[in-house]
Amino acid sequence: KNGACNVAHKNIREQGRFLQDVFTTLVDLKWPHTLLIFTMSFLCSWLLFGMVWWLIAFAHGDLDHGTRLQRTPAAEVTDSFVPCVTSIHSFTSAFLFSIEVQVTIGFGGRMVTEECPAAILVLIVQNIVGLVINAIMLGCIFMKTSQAHRRAETLIFSKHAVIALRDGKLCFMLRVGDLRKSMIISATIRMQVVKKTSSLEGEVVPLNQIDIQMENPVGGNSIFLVSPLIIYHVIDKNSPLYDISPTNLHHHEDLEIIVILEGVVETTGITTQARTSYLADEILWGQRFVPIVAEEDGRYSVDYSKFGNTVKVPTPSCTARQLEEDQSIMDTVPFSPR
Repeated sequence: KNGACNVAHKNIREQGRFLQDVFTTLVDLKWPHTLLIFTMSFLCSWLLFGMVWWLIAFAHGDLDHGTRLQRTPAAEVTDSFVPCVTSIHSFTSAFLFSIEVQVTIGFGGRMVTEECPAAILVLIVQNIVGLVINAIMLGCIFMKTSQAHRRAETLIFSKHAVIALRDGKLCFMLRVGDLRKSMIISATIRMQVVKKTSSLEGEVVPLNQIDIQMENPVGGNSIFLVSPLIIYHVIDKNSPLYDISPTNLHHHEDLEIIVILEGVVETTGITTQARTSYLADEILWGQRFVPIVAEEDGRYSVDYSKFGNTVKVPTPSCTARQLEEDQSIMDTVPFSPR
């Protein structure tokens, strides 16, 4: 009902394809995994460059010189030794300096000197790497918080669909609404019937998808979702529901009708999609949705407490094929007034 697909993908051998699109893979991950990668990416880069700074200090002799300075009274210090990075005495201080460089804190206790060109090169590399990590991870967090399906949470469908007469024809109907005042631009709606079928050659298609035409009050598939609308499908000879009656409706256990609503979010310009589905036992025969829009003080008011409420209406207990054939017979019978 919430639009999630219950299809599991197994035995995927080409797992490397997911790494070719790392950004999308990160966005698709669950929040705990994303936050773990976010934390580890910074922590690992700090540790890596902390080790590099420690090696530079060790190779230049800064660690030994720092140890001598700590053991020598300040009044006796006369050495003119210039370290690559000041105030680095251990790996801990190198790690702290790595953090200061990458996040540009700059406490002022440690700094790179002109003594070592390698240290200047590492400083440049770490700044570039830090900017790249910031851009990727912050972009990933932004995309996860502004994903299109978040807006789809306020696009609602009726819990049940109904089949009843409209303009003398059997119609499959559902109600869709938008809880927000901001509009969905260029909203379109389409419907598919998914069921198990078999071909004449005996080939079984477990998830055969059949597009069926949806009608709405403004015509076509485009809708103006200013208020909840009843979208309906006329069950005619081209419809996969043409031979379904109330007696055999619940025998179609493999029948599922998927409804997809797509549009552009007015405030962000991002395309969003909301989905739902109706199984055979979620389709009510001979019922109609109750009105929920009323005029109050010159404005229209929508009562969402009645959004999914239905009422029974007189409806033939036969298939659309039988109803059409009966009407054809009645049209051919000559009328003789008494």
